[in-house]
Amino acid sequence: MSVRKAVIPAAGVGTRFLPATKAIPKEMLPIVDIPTIQYIVEEAIASGIEHVILVTGRGKESILDHFDRAPELEAFLEKNGKEELLAMVRAIADKAEVIAVRQHEPRGLGHAVLAARPAVGEEPFAVLLGDDIFDSSPPCTRQLIDVYEAHGKAVVALLTVPDSETSRYGVIRGTALSAGLHRVEGMVEKPAPGSAPSNLAIMGRYVLPPEVFSIIERTPPGKGGEIQLTDALESLRATRGVLGCEFRGTRYDAGDKLGYLQANLAYALKRPELAAKLRAYLREIASEA
Repeated sequence: MSVRKAVIPAAGVGTRFLPATKAIPKEMLPIVDIPTIQYIVEEAIASGIEHVILVTGRGKESILDHFDRAPELEAFLEKNGKEELLAMVRAIADKAEVIAVRQHEPRGLGHAVLAARPAVGEEPFAVLLGDDIFDSSPPCTRQLIDVYEAHGKAVVALLTVPDSETSRYGVIRGTALSAGLHRVEGMVEKPAPGSAPSNLAIMGRYVLPPEVFSIIERTPPGKGGEIQLTDALESLRATRGVLGCEFRGTRYDAGDKLGYLQANLAYALKRPELAAKLRAYLREIASEA
């Protein structure tokens, strides 16, 4: 069965970006001038996804507004002859079917994914975490979908990280099946420093079968007292198997202040109207350091 739906958890509070996120959802913080969440939705669409399910919480209404039509703004732009901006605003609303479901309390990533069950139904789906921006071709999610459709098993995105960073992620133990593809033989969520089974960390992209929902329901709270998706995937691995795919591309951690700044610089340097002046400015401040 083809993968047509994607779940994007977007219920987090965003404490690492306070005070900016006191009134603005962290998912709406811009990378240059495009909200972070739009990059995630665009990756899903470019990967062949037809239905995007946002898992939101209180105070996240502006995310849905962003993907809806804006008649007053469109009328203003049309009246003032701003055709390019008008086309851009309309294109955002036309990208895909975007719906929202509520996670009524923050009980972990596994619980957030479970909240999307009524909208996903009994078919495979992708999960894209909003803090991770992937610059890759084909899109990271498409790479995972290709593996899922070829092998019929759940797939997680992997990245080799330094020993000093393994405690920040879910980490796998596995066996290489081919270049960049691993059979996952164990998963640990945020292992204690020095105890990680490998340097292959799970990044924020997954393609999962619908059976994972019933497993999440039976998964007790784990690390941090939350229902961890990694724990549910470990149970899925034992019964149906899980594959790990080392994605091709660059990942930016937009949920971290340094990663967020790096993403802004990287994407600004892709913009012809900004690149030359930005490079000159960066050279200038580097010479003064």
